[in-house]
Amino acid sequence: QLQLVESGGGLVQPGGSLRLSCKASGFISDTYAIGWFRQAPGKEREGVSCISSSLENTYYSNSARGRFTISRDNAENTVYLQMNSLQPEETGVYYCAAEREPAGTNWYCGGDVRVYDYWGQGTQVTVSS
Repeated sequence: QLQLVESGGGLVQPGGSLRLSCKASGFISDTYAIGWFRQAPGKEREGVSCISSSLENTYYSNSARGRFTISRDNAENTVYLQMNSLQPEETGVYYCAAEREPAGTNWYCGGDVRVYDYWGQGTQVTVSS
C-alpha cells in the first residue's frame, strides 16, 4: 500500500507563487508516475501535471505549461510542483496521485484521473487578493 501526503498549500495573491510537495511512503516496490490534480469548488478533478519515475517524461495541462514546473527526488520519495503567476481561477484542492508504471517501459503519464491508483488527501490552494 502506498501513502501520499501533500503539503505547501495556502493563501496567495494573484500573480504569486507556491510550491507543493507530495511525499510517498509505504510499500514501494513498483515504479510509479506521480501526478498533480486540481479540484475547484463544484467542478470535476482535472489533471495539472505529472512526471514519470525515470524523470524523463512530464506532462502539463495547457493552462499549466510555461508557469508550473514539476520535479522529483526519488531518493526522498517526493515530488514537487512549483506554481508561478497563479490566478484566482486556479483556486482549489490540489491532490497528488500515483500511477503504477508497467515494468520495462518508458512510461508517459497524463492527466486522466481514472488511471491513477493511489491518492493523497489534498492541500488547499486559494488565490485571492
